[in-house]
Amino acid sequence: MKDTYLLDNYSINFKGNLISLNRPVVMSILNTTPDSFFDGGKYNSIEKALKKVEKDLNQGATIIDIGGYSTKPGGNKVSIDEEIRRTIPYIEKIVDTFPEINISIDTFRGKVAALAIDAGAGMINDISAWNIDKEMFETIKKYNVPYVLMHMKGEPKNMQDNPRYENVTKEVIQFLSEKLNMLNSHGISDVIIDPGFGFGKTNADNYKLLKNIELLKVFKAPILAGISRKSMIYKTLKINKLYSINGTTALNMFALSKGAKILRVHDVKQAMECIYLNEEINCN
Repeated sequence: MKDTYLLDNYSINFKGNLISLNRPVVMSILNTTPDSFFDGGKYNSIEKALKKVEKDLNQGATIIDIGGYSTKPGGNKVSIDEEIRRTIPYIEKIVDTFPEINISIDTFRGKVAALAIDAGAGMINDISAWNIDKEMFETIKKYNVPYVLMHMKGEPKNMQDNPRYENVTKEVIQFLSEKLNMLNSHGISDVIIDPGFGFGKTNADNYKLLKNIELLKVFKAPILAGISRKSMIYKTLKINKLYSINGTTALNMFALSKGAKILRVHDVKQAMECIYLNEEINCN
C-alpha cells in the first residue's frame, strides 16, 4: 500500500464507538424538509425516512446526517419548534429501530443539537461554525461529540449574493484555523473539516477549493466533502439537477484522491463504489 495512503489515519468517537477513517466513509443525507434543494419532501414522514435509512445502511453508509432546516440559498426560515418537530421524533424512532446507528444532526442551532444528542445522535454538523447561534458553542462544549466545522460566508438567505474573495482557499483556511484553535482551547479535538462547497462561493470559488482541498490536511483532521448534486455540478454541465449523479461521482472521486475522508451524499451506492475504487488505486 502506498505510504501516502497510510499517513492520514483518523478516527472519530461516536458515543464510545470508535469509527476508523483509514478507509473513507459515507455520510448519507436525510432531509426531513419540504424544500431542500434536491430531495425536499421525499422523506417528510418517519415511515419514509426509516425506509431510506435501511436502504442506505444496507448500501454501506456509516453515518446518517439528519436535517430539518433547508439551508439552500435563499431558503425559507424555519422556527426552532418546527425544526425540532422535523428532527427529534425521527432520531428517536431511527435509533429505536437501528440501535447501533451513527446519527449526525445537521443544524446550526444549539438547542436542536442538544436535543438531538439527548435523543441518540452522536455528531453535530453545523454549517455556521456557531456564527448564527452562539448557543451552539455551549452545546459543543457540553457534549464534546464529533463536530463538523464548516466555512460559510454570510447566511443561507444571502450567502450567494455576490460572494467575493481575494483568495478563496487562503481565506477559508484562515477562517477554519481560527475556529479550530478556539475549539482546541476548550478541549474539543474530535473535529471534521468541511470547506463548505456552495456556501457563499461562486462556481469558480468551488472549483478552486476543490482543486486545493488537499491543503486542508494542514489541520491534521479528517476532511469532509459535501459536493453531492450541488449547483457547481449541474450549472457547469448545463443539465437538470436530477441528472447530476455522474458529475457527483466524478468530483467525489477527485476529492478522495486528494484526501477526503467523509463523503456526504444523497446516493450511497455510487459513493461507496468511489471509495472501493480509490482504495484499489492506492493499494496497488
